[in-house]
Amino acid sequence: MEFLEALKSFMNVETAGQLIWVMIGFLGQALFSARFIVQWFVSEKAKESVVPIAFWYFSILGGVTLLTYAIWRRDPVIIAGQAGGLLIYARNLWFIHNKRSRMADLVPTDSDAERLAKKASPEKTSL
Repeated sequence: MEFLEALKSFMNVETAGQLIWVMIGFLGQALFSARFIVQWFVSEKAKESVVPIAFWYFSILGGVTLLTYAIWRRDPVIIAGQAGGLLIYARNLWFIHNKRSRMADLVPTDSDAERLAKKASPEKTSL
């Protein structure tokens, strides 16, 4: 009980409910920060700057969590920043998935391969 009171004092909150909201805010910040760690590791592995799809998913998860926290805090600065960012993250994911969908349409299917194989081989005629 003494630990909880010390934690509430340190976090500048008065109730356990407020403390939970501050923890939600920290979770959102951790998710949001994780996107840079993922981007850094992927770029190091590739030896070039790369923005993996996970970057955008962490951006959305962190952004939604931080927006929720900001709404609870009634902080218009954070609300505006996170809401605007969410639109950009969602748009980037839309571009990625749209491109993947278009690319999937270009990949031949088994039936396409069979049709092409039949065209390439001469038909056998009986004598």
